[in-house]
Amino acid sequence: MEKKQDNNVRTMVFDIPHEKEESMKATLRSVYNAMSEKGYNPINQIVGYLLSEDPTYITNHKGARSLMRKIDRDELLNELVKDYLGV
Repeated sequence: MEKKQDNNVRTMVFDIPHEKEESMKATLRSVYNAMSEKGYNPINQIVGYLLSEDPTYITNHKGARSLMRKIDRDELLNELVKDYLGV
């Protein structure tokens, strides 16, 4: 992540290496699977965590909560938006 200055306005530019992106995907899949195994709706729970940063949205099953907390939320949201828009 770097700061870029343009016309005296600071903008955050995210540039995530491919390896880190793949690591985030693998971690998110593990969290998703652990939550599914416990009978939770993983999408709703992960969204709740991303919006609130409250770790109790994520189960401790298979270490999912610890895994999720290792992911930088800003970087994850950046990747999710890029993927959703196809850019």
